[in-house]
Amino acid sequence: MNNAPLLHPAEMDRIREGIAAAVLGAPEGLADSLEHDPHGYLRLVDASRVGAEESSRLLREAVQGARAAGHSWDAVGRVLGVSRQAAQQRFAGKATGAGPSAPPAGGPDAPKRRTLGGLSAFNEMAALEEAGRDGWHVVGYGPFFHEVEWSGHPWEHCRVTLPSAARHRRMESEGWIPVGAGWFPWRYYKRPVNPGS
Repeated sequence: MNNAPLLHPAEMDRIREGIAAAVLGAPEGLADSLEHDPHGYLRLVDASRVGAEESSRLLREAVQGARAAGHSWDAVGRVLGVSRQAAQQRFAGKATGAGPSAPPAGGPDAPKRRTLGGLSAFNEMAALEEAGRDGWHVVGYGPFFHEVEWSGHPWEHCRVTLPSAARHRRMESEGWIPVGAGWFPWRYYKRPVNPGS
């Protein structure tokens, strides 16, 4: 089994330093409190727990993204340094993320929904572009699918790598509506298309 890392040592160091900086820097005054406040170490444990949970979530979503991009469990296992079976047992069926929203209420006035399946990171935006032209907009997503709802007017969709807070605010000011909490490494947005544009 070839377990050669895909990242250079300097890249791995930058990731580790970034995580450590986030854990120490996010809680207000945490780093300074470690010099004089024993309680600061409990806050450090809590911040590290949140960092570990987030890292675990990102890893699960990255694995699902690799699978959605067409990579085999064998390839994923090699990157993780485990067997195909171990990778599959750990990550198969544990998809989390935006997911579909609650099912609409029944009845004649209920919104019409459908699922666009068989999608990957390479074809999902083309599928959403086509659906948007036909009046469908995304309301949920997960590995290999997007759930769309019909509105009767065209929509446009975009996907960006996890945006900074400033970029997120700018996109919202431009009329983009975020969909879900994101699916690492992506955040999805939609907006109605003006008929005259």
